Amino acid sequence: MKTKLVPLMAALALFTVTACSSSDSGSPSSDPDEKVALTYWTWTPNMDKVVAAWNAANPNIQVTVNKQDGGDPAVTKLLTAIKAGSGAPDIMQAEYQKIPTLVSADAIADIAGEAGSLKDKFPSGSWNGVTLGSEAVYGVPQDSGPLMFFYRADVFEKNGLAAPKTWDDYAAAAEKIHKANPKQYVGTFSANDAGLFTGLAQQAGASWWGVNGDAWSVDINDAATQKVAAYWGGLVEKGVIDNKPMYTPEWNAALNDGTQVGWVSAVWAPGVLEGSAKDTKGKWKAAPMPQWDAASPATGNWGGSATSVTTQTKHKAQAAAFITWLNSDPAALKLLASEANIYPAATDASAALSTPPAFFADQADFWAIAAEAAKTTKPFTYGPNVNVAYSAFNDAFGKAAEAKKAAAFTASLATMQQTTVDDLKNSGFTVAG
Repeated sequence: MKTKLVPLMAALALFTVTACSSSDSGSPSSDPDEKVALTYWTWTPNMDKVVAAWNAANPNIQVTVNKQDGGDPAVTKLLTAIKAGSGAPDIMQAEYQKIPTLVSADAIADIAGEAGSLKDKFPSGSWNGVTLGSEAVYGVPQDSGPLMFFYRADVFEKNGLAAPKTWDDYAAAAEKIHKANPKQYVGTFSANDAGLFTGLAQQAGASWWGVNGDAWSVDINDAATQKVAAYWGGLVEKGVIDNKPMYTPEWNAALNDGTQVGWVSAVWAPGVLEGSAKDTKGKWKAAPMPQWDAASPATGNWGGSATSVTTQTKHKAQAAAFITWLNSDPAALKLLASEANIYPAATDASAALSTPPAFFADQADFWAIAAEAAKTTKPFTYGPNVNVAYSAFNDAFGKAAEAKKAAAFTASLATMQQTTVDDLKNSGFTVAG
């Protein structure tokens, strides 16, 4: 059978500056008065209001925001423009999980030469998302989604419980709350969003993809992820947590009527709770994630994105200057928080967030908890076929959740592993092991 070839091996691209890229023409102009116009594709709300502050202070580098759909549609549109050789923006918002795909397609540029000491302004977990473990820098972290635990303080207090500090504590709380009221659950295992499970595995120390020389490695069925799958599968099998999918009318109702009294989620959860559990406002509290090892606090991410410079820009240096300002300047961080309603990835983002979210108005330390969580985010490397792995998760874990057997949860990881490896090989990538 003829071997399928790809134009650019992703594993090699992680470590190689693309010398022939059109982005190399983006060096600073010798004329400081040259006027540069940049286009910026983003799906973040009100980003035009944030960018207006840059445009007012930088008359020679004007940025136009072009609103896009997020997720896969944005990636597909960019890759189509890159392949056509025209129509791509100068700057692109990119989810961390999509960066390897964009790198492998030579769609986003390495800005290591322009980034300088920018690394010091971000938690290591977020910075790893734009470097993929290499010296190359494929963007600047914009927002992050550190995992936290949200719970009904009134229900926990009624049952004599504090916020769980460990996963053993969480399991004990789940059992006690459900025993006291069989209609109540401290959480649910949802098989319709692989992002949360990925963050849970990340907290435990997993990193599902990696680079081994000129090859990709895949380690989804590792010990850390096995531990996480066995834990949640055990809770589902015992019946002490629910297994209804998130983001359904039934799930929304459970949050609002008090039958789901906890949610392992990310820093952006208050907005969801505001819409789904409006009748319970004032009864919830935020806490750090339960830990596997309380002496070594860690968390994972659920969501988050970076701002990248595309390889088709003719103004790489100016684009890099803008995205540096956007994601590290104190004034810009305040605008990202207040206008765009995102949690900036920068280490000092909490300085821009003085007022807690409306749904947690009585919890003055909300952002302090979020900041500590962000600092303890473990590194995690995504691969070029995240969509395939996530689809395999939805299928395998969906069946496992219905079966309500812990063994089915752990067995699902082998399915995910094999599906992901097979897809990489079929797509022409070299896979180690």
